[in-house]
Amino acid sequence: MMGDQHPLVCQSMITSDTLDTEACVEQTIDLVAVGCQLVRITAQTVRHAANLEHIVRELRARGCQVPLVADIHFKPEAAMEAVKWVEIVRVNPGNYADSKKFKSREYSDEEYAQELLRIEEKFVPLVEECKRLNRSLRIGTNHGSLSDRIMNRYGDTPLGMVESALEFADIARKRGFHNFKFSMKSSNPKVMIACYRLLVSRLDCLGKGWNYPLHLGVTEAGDGEDGRVKSAIGIGALLCDGIGDTIRVSLTEDAPNEIPVCRDLLAQIPSLVQHEGSFEGLPLPFQPFEYSRRQSESIRLPSGLDCGGEHTVRVLGTPPQCDAMPFVSGRPGSVQTESSYLPSLVHEVDPVSSFEPPPGQKLITIRDGVELPVITAFRLLAARLLDMGLVVPILLKDTLHPEKDLPSETALLRASVNLGSLLADGIGDGILIRGESNPRQAVGLAYTILQASGCRSFKTDYVACPSCGRTLFNLQSVTSRIKERTGHLIGVKIAVMGCIVNGPGEMADADFGYVGGAPGKINLYVGKTPVQFNIPEVEAVECLVDLIRAHGKWIEPALQS
Repeated sequence: MMGDQHPLVCQSMITSDTLDTEACVEQTIDLVAVGCQLVRITAQTVRHAANLEHIVRELRARGCQVPLVADIHFKPEAAMEAVKWVEIVRVNPGNYADSKKFKSREYSDEEYAQELLRIEEKFVPLVEECKRLNRSLRIGTNHGSLSDRIMNRYGDTPLGMVESALEFADIARKRGFHNFKFSMKSSNPKVMIACYRLLVSRLDCLGKGWNYPLHLGVTEAGDGEDGRVKSAIGIGALLCDGIGDTIRVSLTEDAPNEIPVCRDLLAQIPSLVQHEGSFEGLPLPFQPFEYSRRQSESIRLPSGLDCGGEHTVRVLGTPPQCDAMPFVSGRPGSVQTESSYLPSLVHEVDPVSSFEPPPGQKLITIRDGVELPVITAFRLLAARLLDMGLVVPILLKDTLHPEKDLPSETALLRASVNLGSLLADGIGDGILIRGESNPRQAVGLAYTILQASGCRSFKTDYVACPSCGRTLFNLQSVTSRIKERTGHLIGVKIAVMGCIVNGPGEMADADFGYVGGAPGKINLYVGKTPVQFNIPEVEAVECLVDLIRAHGKWIEPALQS
């Protein structure tokens, strides 16, 4: 069971070829062994979908009862086969019955209505089979893979994602089918957060009977610290707002690595969750459905850098952090503290009580020991400042109760959820991390959180899918090779996609794309535009470098300041 008062469900996806029954069974059992409660398997053709019968039979014979999800893109006929064998079928409204060719076209209201009838005709057979067989559906929209029809009317926006999902939900409900959940995934945590909030708002407005479960995930989050931080920001922010019934942390790593991160993230949420009652009578200090940075005045830090206003979010440090990672003028891309946390620079307050504005050019922050979760405390501070008509720049802290010897994994997740949630709200002009006891790691984590939340760029940004049975090359090794060659490029975003399902659409805002086009062959993209096809995989990484160079974004590592 999922939703309502049931515990949140952790899920993942196997990476084996769906035609390889033994490998799929073994990977599924490995996932279940580490606590995975729902396993997704791709079914890209009818032939692949038909083999789900053998996978299910072997799993059940071995005593594995985990529910399975068939992942469908492009082929309704594959969904009609998969629904015979698995408990859940995931469909993407952007490509289930619609086209995705990046074509512009104006639709009259009558033409739009006719298209909806065509989609209904394609989707109803699956709905009726789900009813007959007591199966479930996941209606999963993805940022960047919306249909041309939706794109032309709503753009590649949270509203477009919500409208696309609700079209399919309407069709299901008209047939008396309610056994479905939604997902609104994006590789950009800020977009993802806005999408789910907007969806929940729309469902509330639609009234009783529209409170369907929600699956949360930041798609193509990447690997290592980057993937964990990005996932924690998007998933954690929503969980702290009380949104979400099942989660997946999508890492470009072996699938079993995802589940401990899911569990560790869920373990942190009860102590971080938002307290709604604190804001009575105060204005909402952020825009929940779109990103808008809070207005603040600019002040000068002792380092000579400006903070607040239109300036980038700054990284402040404790004395040990400043000693380990000192500020060096003229190195804007360096990982370094940009000011020390000084009493003369920071005005500390308790936002629960009334407080005086800070004197002179100071940052404002929350006093240690305040008995509120970090997210609630800083939202309350921003609300009080707004109510007072003050535009004082805010310094965010990852914790108001610093602990000694906090495990690095826990410190990373807490800081990512707390700081990332607030930064996604547009709140914060500087950040300070104290949960991570290692000074160098703490400063590095601060920059990683800023990059993952889209606040500043200090290194190459990667959008890398987590691999599945559709993947046409080894994502982990290829991503590693691409990082080795391009990891010094500040401000460049590169997408590494295993197949055309995730590319080019879901790498929507990347500068360059490396996409599996056929076995052993790679297609290269500039933005959403394919520019080179069927490059042998052994040559493709260097061809990507040449493409970056041709577009004026390449810098030789030795020439960097």
